[in-house]
Amino acid sequence: MSWAATRYQAAARGQSAAQPIVAPVDPLLMITNADAGSSEQESLDVALDVLRAHTSVEVCTTSHPGELDGALQRAGSRPIVVAGGDGSIHAVVAALHRRHDLAEFVLALLPLGTGNDFARTVGIPLDPAEAAMAIVSGVERPMDLIVDELGEIVVNNVHAGASTAASRRGATWKARLSPVGLGILGYPVGAAISAVRPPFVRLHIEVDGEVVADMDRHVMMVAIGNGATVGGGTAVTPDADPQDGMIDVMVSFATGPLSRIGFVANLVRGSHALREDVACRRGTRVTITGEDFWITADGEISGPETRRTWHLEPGAWTMLVPQDPVPRDKC
Repeated sequence: MSWAATRYQAAARGQSAAQPIVAPVDPLLMITNADAGSSEQESLDVALDVLRAHTSVEVCTTSHPGELDGALQRAGSRPIVVAGGDGSIHAVVAALHRRHDLAEFVLALLPLGTGNDFARTVGIPLDPAEAAMAIVSGVERPMDLIVDELGEIVVNNVHAGASTAASRRGATWKARLSPVGLGILGYPVGAAISAVRPPFVRLHIEVDGEVVADMDRHVMMVAIGNGATVGGGTAVTPDADPQDGMIDVMVSFATGPLSRIGFVANLVRGSHALREDVACRRGTRVTITGEDFWITADGEISGPETRRTWHLEPGAWTMLVPQDPVPRDKC
């Protein structure tokens, strides 16, 4: 058990501790993934110890959409704690959105995934005990949602081009490396391979009617961000904030061998927006048309596409976030 869990449990028992006891908390419904590994189960147990020191928690384990819908039916008026990563919070938000129930619930996130990018954006601690304490002492905040013309949602980030190729290859490497506890390296490995053999495409890209790319040059990648990072902390759209009512868009035209290397180096340092071959825009509606392209939305890969439009729905759902969010560079 981590030091944080020990400290918080001591506080719940009335022993001296630096962390004050929080006010009574409403009962919670927690949704977990049946495919969680042993390390995730250990983290979950630590978090449950902290949560149950303050309130009752019902745990529903799901393995497919039907079970998820059944778990959501059980929620009643209770806040829903999603135990997992970006894919898990995406699945729950998408299910509630399809049912037109999203605005009726308060959601919380216990980050147990590989990348945990949305947790990083909103400042949720990645330590399970600290994340659990952030839930019981958290505050409700409205969160924006990106929605496409098909009704599919994006909680964190959707991207196309080399980044999607990296995700496709990264998913393969994640599966290979996860059994030895190195799954988080999947995306960097996939990104490195894609940097050598990137899939350039000609695209027409508009943000709120402004043309950012017009089929006259190849695009290396485009990122549409509600959250700031992808792949476990890579800040593709570093200024994105799911509470500001805007979508952040980044388009890279770095297609030459040297420019690709420079772009990746700048991306790692967070300075890619300063490059002449990078365009950054903010808006509420984004349209991409052109040659066949694949997209990755919150880690889910689909395609090929020739047209897709996304718009922002501000304050579409409510989330419990820490009173004192962890700075993004500390996550």
